[in-house]
Amino acid sequence: MMKISIRKVINLMIAVVFVMATLIYILPLIITILNSFMTQREINENFALVKTIFESDKGYVDLRLIPNPVSLEQYRKLLIETPTYLKAFWNSVTIALPIIIGQVIVSAFGAYGFTVLEFRLKKILFFMYIVVMLLPLQVTLLPNYIVADLFHIKESYLAIIFPAIFNPLGVFLLYQHMKLIPSSYLEAAQMDGADHFSIFLKVVLPNVTGGIASLATLTFIEYWNLIDQGIIFITDRSKQPLSLFLAGMGESQLGISFAASSFYVLPILIVLFYCHDYLKNGIEISGLKE
Repeated sequence: MMKISIRKVINLMIAVVFVMATLIYILPLIITILNSFMTQREINENFALVKTIFESDKGYVDLRLIPNPVSLEQYRKLLIETPTYLKAFWNSVTIALPIIIGQVIVSAFGAYGFTVLEFRLKKILFFMYIVVMLLPLQVTLLPNYIVADLFHIKESYLAIIFPAIFNPLGVFLLYQHMKLIPSSYLEAAQMDGADHFSIFLKVVLPNVTGGIASLATLTFIEYWNLIDQGIIFITDRSKQPLSLFLAGMGESQLGISFAASSFYVLPILIVLFYCHDYLKNGIEISGLKE
């Protein structure tokens, strides 16, 4: 009989636990996507069955998970008969895209300053960046609201975009990547007479493309899913992002909400599919000690 080591058994048990945890974690997403391809009648029947769970002596009900038949009815209603959805979709794009571009630019220059330049109070200033980065969003919302009110932009997207562009997380993340660039590269460029702007463009940026990709990915995910900022700064429902639009869909629009949620998560899945390696490496590098 072949002997199985205890280590292999433990590794197998850990793998099984992780697989089960992953399936449980993605189960709501799978159910949402499957329900988006059901007819309204089938969705209503499932929803009625869910309501009977607490009334059933069995403690369970027979839910349909596989659409029968597969229908695009909900997507047709969403994309053709619900123009407010597309408006909310482009509202989210209008908010997220400038934030991604602005944060990458500001963070890259800020990280370069902390990495290459020498100035007084450098370590103290960087420590303050880390402290601000660790503050929860709810703590910074009130100061942001006061500043937005002073500049009369509290009812516009600028009240969300400007604070997000200067998020210290981007500086911290790119700083960790730039610290890994060999100092000999920078010294060689300086000996050749290159100024800081040339060093930044021709030496530093090509070596931190992975960090920029991971920062852009994290920024997109965060601000595509924004809730608190939209509630506080955007009171006009026609200007609210897609995340708030979905939250306002009631039980009467249950079928469309499944299709809307599937479309909502599609850009995130696409970004993660193409950028997951950059994101993984960026998170690993950001955990390195200076």
